[in-house]
Amino acid sequence: MIDAKIINEDVERFLMEDVGASDLTALVIPEDKMASATVITREATLVCGQAWVDAVFQKLDANITIDWQHKEGEQAFAGDVLCHLSGSARALLTGERAALNMLQTLSATASLAHQFAKAVDGTGAVVLDTRKTIPGLRLAQKYAVRCGGASNHRVGLYDGILIKENHIMAAGSISEAVASARIASDTVAVEVEVENINEAQQALDANADILLLDNFTLEELEQAVELNKGKAKLEASGNVSLSSIRDIAKTGVDFISVGALTKNVQAVDLSMRVNLED
Repeated sequence: MIDAKIINEDVERFLMEDVGASDLTALVIPEDKMASATVITREATLVCGQAWVDAVFQKLDANITIDWQHKEGEQAFAGDVLCHLSGSARALLTGERAALNMLQTLSATASLAHQFAKAVDGTGAVVLDTRKTIPGLRLAQKYAVRCGGASNHRVGLYDGILIKENHIMAAGSISEAVASARIASDTVAVEVEVENINEAQQALDANADILLLDNFTLEELEQAVELNKGKAKLEASGNVSLSSIRDIAKTGVDFISVGALTKNVQAVDLSMRVNLED
């Protein structure tokens, strides 16, 4: 789980963006009016993001209660009630959009990650996300990826080295880029993106820890696995889909990175129904 401090910082930002100084529309509701509400999903989904929903409503009114009907990471189906809420009518309506935005986005991310992870089940390959995340939501989306059963690549530029084409060009060669990377940091793995078998051999000769096989065909992936002979870890990447990922995994690569897990996510269709109390 993500640190509560980060979740609270997210929520403060979401509420400032949506509510600003005041929810003007909520002022039409008497201040002492109480209400109950239910959040319903209109489609099947893995439930993810409960901590952000809890934090939104606690920030607005600590007396609001939330009774979750599904656990975090649990499968829900179309028509299922995800949670019941009770408390100040103003606070429930003010927090509705910020809470649902996060729940629908993280649930969608987790659901897609689960589909990809399930597609390679039994092959030994691990599905990874990338840095292609929604701005400001990287840690949350990477949490959702884990919630769905896939794994995280590096979080940012600070916790991993991935040498790409432009880095190689600037450094002069693959071997020079890897050597410089070892000097820059001796605590993280050095990964090199390669576009063909010749470059893969150069990266192996330079003792790279991981080879990112960019847009390799299945035949080329098999050649890379044979060439590697277990020396480095191999990661396949590039236009990976649910229909192609299992064949990629069966070539023997260790990892398959999928940018679509976070950048192409389509929010789950959720709604919140509110009932005012007499």
